[in-house]
Amino acid sequence: MGFCGLGRSDILRILQIVFCALALLIPMFQAKMIHPYGLWCEFVWVFGMVVAVVILVLEKLLLVVILQVCLQHSWDDLKCGLLMLCTLMLLSASIIYAAVFVCSRCFGDIISATFSFLALIVYAVDAVKSKLKCPEGYLSNGRGILRFSQCWVACIILAAAIIAYLGVEHKYRPTALVWCMLLYGFCLLVSMVIILPHLLKPLNALCCCALDKLEVIINVVAVVLYISVAVIWILYAYRFYRRTQRGDIWHNRRSDDVNVVSVLTFVNLCLYIADLIWSLLALYKRI
Repeated sequence: MGFCGLGRSDILRILQIVFCALALLIPMFQAKMIHPYGLWCEFVWVFGMVVAVVILVLEKLLLVVILQVCLQHSWDDLKCGLLMLCTLMLLSASIIYAAVFVCSRCFGDIISATFSFLALIVYAVDAVKSKLKCPEGYLSNGRGILRFSQCWVACIILAAAIIAYLGVEHKYRPTALVWCMLLYGFCLLVSMVIILPHLLKPLNALCCCALDKLEVIINVVAVVLYISVAVIWILYAYRFYRRTQRGDIWHNRRSDDVNVVSVLTFVNLCLYIADLIWSLLALYKRI
């Protein structure tokens, strides 16, 4: 049974749009957001709205069949993957916004964080509902979830690393830490690109070798790069932190952000190692 001709999925989709829009509305009218964490949260809420609108329109206008023919990919798998990705992103945005921007006197930010958590709950329910249908496909299963998670973690790493430089980037710009930022960005880009051939089957023809072999090569390179960046970040980031003035208002916050980058670097390293093992096992079964 639906409400006013809307099914349960349609109601969930409308709630996702409304809650993400309300979470975005207050920060937009308060002031121009320049804080990297705030920009990440705003991007997540916009992304959550766009995904919900696109899924609602495609399903109501029965354009799913055309999309499946064009992409040569299962719609159930694509939708489930997008819902799980939005759930992960909203989880990070809700926690980050509540931890960084909410205070006892920040009434507007409290409301915004509340709507963000509500959007997270609705997306989580929708993702579980979609996953229980057990669609067969890359995006909704382990390999795709690992790949999405790598991108998600890398985005938070980059935001935290940028904040660690905030206010002193013009005074102190060590080459080693700039190199770390480039490697984080490179691995993020590669992980995003490798998803495309799974999503757009015709792109497989453009790959220089079989996709399963290409993934093994990419994962090996990513693991090596993350091992190197983990060592470099630990050696230089804390030295950089100690050189900042303790009277600096950002000093204590900078310590937290340096720690966030350090921890999440090892988290992503573990994700890439797991992906490498998984891709090697998949390649072995095909040989």
